[in-house]
Amino acid sequence: MSKKSVVLMPDTQKILDTMGEQIKLARLRRKLSVELVAERAGISRATLWAVEKGSSSVAMGIYAAVLHALNGMDEDLLLISKDDELGRKLQDMDLKVRKRAPRN
Repeated sequence: MSKKSVVLMPDTQKILDTMGEQIKLARLRRKLSVELVAERAGISRATLWAVEKGSSSVAMGIYAAVLHALNGMDEDLLLISKDDELGRKLQDMDLKVRKRAPRN
């Protein structure tokens, strides 16, 4: 039984492709084999290859496990949406301003 692949917008798929390529380059720069990274991440070699190809059928947790197996690169996930300017502007537009300070 094969996994279903999510249908993504072309720009989003390009981002996944780039992310997979960057993960592969990080592995190669560290001179780590596919077998070693897959073992550290607790996944098969085929799944690691799917990650390195930017497959949308791979769970986000597996991407995180692979990044962790590359010596702690999973902390980079904390940078996602760190500076969400649009979200903050939308939030500020919806904030209600109180006329008086709340009682303590």
